[in-house]
Amino acid sequence: MKHKSRSPLQRKHPKTRLRLPDLEFSKSAVLNSLTSVDGQRGYGHAIDEFVDWYCSEPRLALDRTVVLRYRSYLEARQLAPGTVNLRLGAVRRLAYEAADSGLLSSDLAAGIRASRESGIWVCAWATG
Repeated sequence: MKHKSRSPLQRKHPKTRLRLPDLEFSKSAVLNSLTSVDGQRGYGHAIDEFVDWYCSEPRLALDRTVVLRYRSYLEARQLAPGTVNLRLGAVRRLAYEAADSGLLSSDLAAGIRASRESGIWVCAWATG
């Protein structure tokens, strides 16, 4: 009996670790959901920077620890709080789109919500 191969959208068990094709697919979905050209440019840059950082780290699961590490990375670069907010918001949207597409566990994406901590909006993962 021949088994059908599953596409990423038909995945039975969503991933916790996203690879570059998954991230690019989710990035495309995020950018297509934005109507403003400036918004697309800003989010595109923020997502590209996150993907570069995420792929340069050893195989990390996309979870609270990753967001904490990325936030620390952004803060170590002494970026303005608004810039950190935008970049973390882009990561949050990326995770939501990956979950909506069945690429990422919905439990992980559900744990992402905005909360304010010391003037910076952070994902729920990063608030402990």
